[in-house]
Formats: sequence, structure tokens, C-alpha cells
Amino acid sequence: MEQTQTQTQTQIQTIERPWNSKKTVAVKAGFIIAIVLCATPYVSAPIALVGGFLFTLFFGHPFEKLNHKATNLLLKASVVGLGFGMNLDSALAAGRDGFWLTVCSITLVLTLGYFIGKRLGMPRRTSHLVASGTAICGGSAIAAVAPAVNASEKEMSVSLGVVFLLNAIALVVFPFVGHLIGLTQHQFGLWSAIAIHDTSSVVGAASAYGDEALMVATTVKLARALWIIPISLLSAVLFKSSGKKISIPWFIFFFILAMLANTYLPFVSTFGPAINSISKTALVVTLFLIGAGLSVEKIKSVGWKPLILGIVLWVIVSVLSLVAVVNIG
Repeated sequence: MEQTQTQTQTQIQTIERPWNSKKTVAVKAGFIIAIVLCATPYVSAPIALVGGFLFTLFFGHPFEKLNHKATNLLLKASVVGLGFGMNLDSALAAGRDGFWLTVCSITLVLTLGYFIGKRLGMPRRTSHLVASGTAICGGSAIAAVAPAVNASEKEMSVSLGVVFLLNAIALVVFPFVGHLIGLTQHQFGLWSAIAIHDTSSVVGAASAYGDEALMVATTVKLARALWIIPISLLSAVLFKSSGKKISIPWFIFFFILAMLANTYLPFVSTFGPAINSISKTALVVTLFLIGAGLSVEKIKSVGWKPLILGIVLWVIVSVLSLVAVVNIG
């Protein structure tokens, strides 16, 4: 009897394995096809992000272990490539417009993050990480500040979950609002650089709005990202964790070099536009991968207090920066 049951189980497993294997191959093939589609002009940045999330939701992520590394490398390479389509003089003008907005917004968000987090009864480290991600550049800021404040893995994952969720919403909502209220490309570029968390979503939203918006948004956002260094140092002092390693976003300096080359080296014009075009395409693929990495489980693990803090800070900085940008003209 036992031998018969064993044989039956073996036969079932033999049948299931080929089926599971075929299903895995199909999912991998579907994922690759989706990436290829994102590299075509028919898929916009918001659709790529939402598409990545829906693919993982219904079919799972066949390359989950590689997703983070691929996203990180592709995003940095895309941003550097965008530098080959930008002029230094125009970028400096955009940077001057965004400097005081950046200083004021970072100060305001970090201050409000402390008091609102305290009011909600949140752990100080978690509220500081959410505020840092909102104030500077999302996941990159959280990853840089976390070691400086001795944050746990859970505190990091919760903060990243809040930022990634709001990023996804911003990528879809901001271009719609910009067109609805009639923002110019310059205004939208400034607004998205100040009010959207991650560089990927800022560039994705701005690229959907227009070339000038993309140039302004990228320049202001990357200048904003450099604030990771002083904020990390300040965080280490506030949380009494001196001697911690600070992560410097070195790819920003390569972006500046690409922009300098495009501005002052005439021969770069022979290949610069092609690199810039490829970078825009790579950015859409990056957003698909970011969406694929945003699972329902990660969203559920966030908790309501960090989510409320993130939403309140995001709404405040979005509204105030929009008012400022409109008044600046």
C-alpha cells in the first residue's frame, strides 16, 4: 500500500515539474517581452511603472534577486546619458531658480517630519528617514542616511515602502495636474524636482511633459541630491553615531562631465543626441523594473503611521512648492 502511494506521489511530482518549469519559462519570457515593449516609443513612463507593478502582482517576479541591482545601475547610467542632451548655461539658470526652493523645502520637511512624527508616536529614526527621503531624493537619501542614524533593516524597508508608493502615484498624477492648471515646461520641471521624491520618478514625469521640463527637472533634482552629504553628516551628529560611512552619489559628477562635454566639445554633437535618446528609453525600462519591485506585501508592511507622515509631508511640500513655482513664473 505504502509503495503504491509513493509511486503515485512520484508520478504527480513528475507531471507537476514540467508544468511548473513551463510556467516559469513563460513568465520569464513575458517579463523580457514587457521590457522590450517598454523600450519602444509606444510605452510612456507612467504606463511602464504601473505595468511593472501589475506584472508582478499577477505573475510574480521571475528575476527578483537581480531587480534591485539592475534598477540601480540602469537609473544611474540613464541619468548620466541625459547629460549629453543638456547645455551648461541653461542648466545653471535652472539651478539658480531651484536653489532657494531646495533649501527652504529641505529645512521645512525635516522640521515638520520631526514634529509630526513625534505627534504620531513614531520611532524617531523612522520619522527621520521618511522625512529625509521626502526632503532630498527618496530611496537614495534613505539608503545614505540610514547608516548614519543606525537604522534597522525594518526601519529602512518601511521608509522605502512609503517613498516608493508615493513616487508611483506622483509619476501618474503630476503630469496630469501640470497640464490641468497650465504649467509651463520650466515651471513643471521645477515643481517636479522639488515635490517628487526619487530621481527616476522626477525624470520620468518631466520627460512625459517635455524636453525643457526634463532639462530643468534633472538639473535641479541632481543638485538637490547633493544635499545627501550634509544631511547625512547632520543626522550622524543628531543621532550621536559618528564614524559612520556616508554614501556619496558619484554618478551626479559623471552627469556634470557629460553636460560639460556636450556644451564645450563640438564632436560630441555627432553621438550625443543618440546617447540622450537611448537614455530616455532606458529610463522607461528602469521605471518598469521599479514597478516590478513594488509588491503588495511591501505596501502592506509599511503601516499607517509612516504612510500618514509621508503623505502629509508630500502634500505640504507639493502645494507650497507649486505656489512658489507659479509665483516665480
